[in-house]
Amino acid sequence: MESWGAALYGDPCRVCGFDWSVTPQQALSWVSGWNQHLAAASAGADGTERRLGGGWSVTEYVCHVGDNLRQWSERLQAALLSQQNEVVGYDPDALAVARGYAALPFSVAAWSSALAAAVWVEVVGQALSDKVALQHATRGRQTAEDVARNNCHDAYHHLWDIEQILAQTNSQASRVY
Repeated sequence: MESWGAALYGDPCRVCGFDWSVTPQQALSWVSGWNQHLAAASAGADGTERRLGGGWSVTEYVCHVGDNLRQWSERLQAALLSQQNEVVGYDPDALAVARGYAALPFSVAAWSSALAAAVWVEVVGQALSDKVALQHATRGRQTAEDVARNNCHDAYHHLWDIEQILAQTNSQASRVY
């Protein structure tokens, strides 16, 4: 079995500090505010900023958050509407290339991720009410509660990434050479 959630990242997350004891309702609440969290964290950013060592840009992280929320919404909706509970993983880097994250304007990524977050809140809320459980090919059984926490962590963690990128970028820009 593949490690995931607190077993993989630590509790709290060793990187972003996410506390895995959040309730599913708290996860729903936090993700419902994704657009506001992103706007506050990215004020003044153009989305092209990235870490000095490379990696995804701010826009690419926002695209990933939107796609991750969208995919998990679809997986839970498949269970709710069609009793299709088996899911498989995906390669986020391959998806980033296939979807052309690097070419999207930041404003479009933010808009798309906000829509994905709104749908996710609705679908996860229903999945929690119906006590949906998925069977992940490499992670095993994942309840709607697990999905709520794990997806909230993904968005929270990548917002932290964005904040770190922008802090580094602002620090570099303020240096006098």
